[in-house]
Amino acid sequence: MEDILRRFWAYGMEYKDHEGYTHDWVTLLPAVQLSYNTSQNSTTGKTPSVVEKGWNPLLPVDHFKKNLLTIHPTATDFHDMWKRTCDTDAKCTAEAK
Repeated sequence: MEDILRRFWAYGMEYKDHEGYTHDWVTLLPAVQLSYNTSQNSTTGKTPSVVEKGWNPLLPVDHFKKNLLTIHPTATDFHDMWKRTCDTDAKCTAEAK
């Protein structure tokens, strides 16, 4: 986990939404934690959430429907930011192994 976080911070991830507000790694850290906790571990073959709680939580992205994203720009911004954060976390996790 330490190596994943180190790589995530070093990546210098920054995201600007449609209003120009900047979200840096501190803002996105909960998404990294959720991404890690719902990613399958190569040793156990299970996610940390399943090991600890016995189930995987529903993710916000599970509730998105393509046609609903256009209702409000904030929903689109959140979806884009979430996807970018998950992609970056997956890359950092792969590099940390």
